[in-house]
Amino acid sequence: MSGLTQWWQRRGSASKVELYTRGSYAVFALTEVLSVAGSALGVRTGFSGVGLALDLLVCGHAVLVYLLSSRAIGWVGGRRGRPVRTAAALLALTALIALGALGLAAGGLLGDERTLPMLVLGTVGFGLLALVLCLRRVRETMYAVLGATAATALAVVVFGRGWEAVGYGIGTFLACTLFAVTSGFSAWLIRVVWELDRSRELRARLAVAEERLRFGRDLHDVLGRNLAVIALKSELAVQLAMRERPEAVDQMVEVQRIARESQREVREVVRGYREADLAVELEGARGVLAAAGIDCRVEAAAGGGLPPAVQSALGWVVREATTNVLRHGDARTARIRLSGGSGAAPAVLEIENDGAPGAPSGPPGSGLAGLRERLAVLDGTLAAGPVAGGRFRLTATVPVPGGATAPGPGPASASAWASAEEGSGA
Repeated sequence: MSGLTQWWQRRGSASKVELYTRGSYAVFALTEVLSVAGSALGVRTGFSGVGLALDLLVCGHAVLVYLLSSRAIGWVGGRRGRPVRTAAALLALTALIALGALGLAAGGLLGDERTLPMLVLGTVGFGLLALVLCLRRVRETMYAVLGATAATALAVVVFGRGWEAVGYGIGTFLACTLFAVTSGFSAWLIRVVWELDRSRELRARLAVAEERLRFGRDLHDVLGRNLAVIALKSELAVQLAMRERPEAVDQMVEVQRIARESQREVREVVRGYREADLAVELEGARGVLAAAGIDCRVEAAAGGGLPPAVQSALGWVVREATTNVLRHGDARTARIRLSGGSGAAPAVLEIENDGAPGAPSGPPGSGLAGLRERLAVLDGTLAAGPVAGGRFRLTATVPVPGGATAPGPGPASASAWASAEEGSGA
């Protein structure tokens, strides 16, 4: 039972909705077998070869309904092509069963005509149930319902049943409308949840890309001018050296000075990127996770009272944990809590999210190991693992030298968990 629960929890929301929809269409196919073929078999007198063949055709029709539904769901989700051939096969089999039942009834071979409405209306209705999934627009669905109604009524007239065509037309229209609305809503729901899933992934990637662009822009601003000056002065030094002018040495000394200055500036840029500010990282996690559609609630002090080294280490924990929430599992809610740091109490950062997979989906990465190394320099510890309720919790504990006092919760940290309406995320 636990294995089945973990299997379900490892699936994303879109995948869960799709799996539920596939199961619903499997139930529809079984319903067709029990209601159409089963009822016809129950009232038929005798077991003639023709009647048995008709029942087998209905069972095959039900199987084809599920097969087309399954493939059409994949097409609606954007992961496979439109199942045109399967749809054509189902349409042909639907017409064969409906016309065959009317023909057998006209020849007196059906055994009991009470089965005829069920055979005709049930086959046409369940066939349209799957065919609607292959249509793109509501207008096409309306045309399909009207076409099925008109075709059924015309077939009844052709087989000499006269005014019964009105009843068959009304029954077909009602059954097809019900099935069309059911399938149309299912297709819309699958399309929406997959689109939301793709949007969430795209927003997370855009957030990462934006950070990379920022870092690249900073490096360009620092190195661009200096490298241009180095190139010019080096060219000038070469020209002076070729003329055996002593000023060439001065130019190379200047090049050396600029190169060392560039090294210093690059170190400052990298240090600003690597030594993460805790308050900035909390706000960054808030925005990134909100963009990914994750409801995050934060209770954290601003962190300004903690030593810079502790802030930097905890900021890296927030950054890595945010990345893991985005990449692993299917989180819908997350929580960040920063406590301690006053007196002799160590600073404790807890990050917890739901939707965690029951078992690792691949080999362990190096992110947590790197965090442990960073915290070990400050005699800190890191604990990470699943907890009850399908959640994952990461806890970083860092002693504060000299009992630094962290300020009380400010606007960014309410006494209760703040809702994510303004884009909270962690």
